[in-house]
Amino acid sequence: MTRVRTGVRAFSAVLVAVLGASALAGCSSTGGKRAEERAARAEAQGRAAVDTPRWTVAMVTHSGDGDTFWDIVQSGAKQAARKDNIKFLYAHNDQGQQQAQLVDSFIDKKVDGLIVTLAKPDAMKDVLAKARKAGIPVITVNSGAEQSKAFGALSHIGQDETVAGEAVGDELTKRGKKKALCVIHEQGNVGHEQRCAGAKKTFDGDMQNLYVNGTNMPDVQASIEAKLQADKKIDAVVTLGAPFADAAVKSKEASGSKAEVDTFDLNPKVAASLKAGILGFAVDQQPYLQGYEAVDLLWLYRYNADVLGGGRSVLTGPQVVTAQDAGALESYTKRGTR
Repeated sequence: MTRVRTGVRAFSAVLVAVLGASALAGCSSTGGKRAEERAARAEAQGRAAVDTPRWTVAMVTHSGDGDTFWDIVQSGAKQAARKDNIKFLYAHNDQGQQQAQLVDSFIDKKVDGLIVTLAKPDAMKDVLAKARKAGIPVITVNSGAEQSKAFGALSHIGQDETVAGEAVGDELTKRGKKKALCVIHEQGNVGHEQRCAGAKKTFDGDMQNLYVNGTNMPDVQASIEAKLQADKKIDAVVTLGAPFADAAVKSKEASGSKAEVDTFDLNPKVAASLKAGILGFAVDQQPYLQGYEAVDLLWLYRYNADVLGGGRSVLTGPQVVTAQDAGALESYTKRGTR
């Protein structure tokens, strides 16, 4: 009897151990699945997916007030910042000296990285030298590819403005246009000059620049309208930003011109106008990608000393978008990422 009870006790102990191990395994499996599900939800919602320190990155651009292009850039930057556990700060001014002062203020706050545009590079040279001396890594975006490396930036992200302009010239030629107007809405912006110069280079017809005050949309519309009324041979108007395409369309209607309106950059209205045949084509430089990659590259540099581009620009465009493409992109423009 003693042996039997001992055997029962031994069997019971083994059974308890097996059941306990199975329960633990089940808990571990369930916990693992739940952890994976939580991580997937966090990733989908754009929350931090890294365990690196909470770094601070500031972006300072040459944007004027109300320019929807920079909303898209910020959208990409903020998404990358959430993923990379980065505190993202943003400021802008369309005047070069004021932009430099904003950069200077972020240097004094000892941010961990800077993203800047170089639309007016001369105004930014000294303050970027100060950033370099302070050991703050800099990424340039959108404008200033030619000065980026000389000013000490790690990389430049954006489209080559001359190449983008050349794509416009080629497209106008392909469409049989003979006389085009290139509308520059920010005087002194080197990127705008490069776009129009590139378009003029590859366009088989005649191209003229028209300078307007981009901070005053009624003035933009009136200037384009006056030019179209004065020269009925103009058969194409090229604007350098999505908000100005709508002004050009209104100018065309008011002047009775038959000119085709084309533009750089996308927004929801441009996508809808392309689809409806109101605009001929748009040149997309993927601003969401510019903001996203700039933040991501600063994180990579601080985390692993990675630098992308090999000393050359990381190109995000140009992509010529026509009515055939607009439908596929419309959902993205509506959510503010294209």
